Amino acid sequence: MSHESVRAWLAAHAPDLPLIETEESTATVLTAAAALGVEPGRIAKTLAVRVGERVFVLVARGGDRLDNAKTKAAFGGRPRMLGPEETFEVTGHPVGGVCPFGLARPLPIHCDISLRAYDTVFPAAGSLNSSVEVAPERLAALIGTDWVDLCRLPDQPQG
Repeated sequence: MSHESVRAWLAAHAPDLPLIETEESTATVLTAAAALGVEPGRIAKTLAVRVGERVFVLVARGGDRLDNAKTKAAFGGRPRMLGPEETFEVTGHPVGGVCPFGLARPLPIHCDISLRAYDTVFPAAGSLNSSVEVAPERLAALIGTDWVDLCRLPDQPQG
């Protein structure tokens, strides 16, 4: 159902963005980068996050880490990643295929400024072997989101 909801969402909101389906897994940043032939940073990973009672979706550059201090400053609390079952419940997508399109229920969606480092990025498309290619600014416009600064590179210290 997840892949179908994404397909329907894209048909309604961005019919010019073709689905990219691979035989290889795109479930992790590294496998998606290998399957798509791009550097890992261009994979737009989508995270389901809880801060207190607030649940939101964050789209960030592949390889980056959620920064606890930045998230606490922006949202008033320490972030917690949702587990696989709760992620599926709130997004309608399995972990490895979570994306900001065709969500099971309305959720706040934020794009991390890290995505702006690339002309195009590759978010998942609701399954473990699908994605789309889209410019970061268009991605943000399509999903009606704002830009936040919540992430850091893995070798950078916590903010």
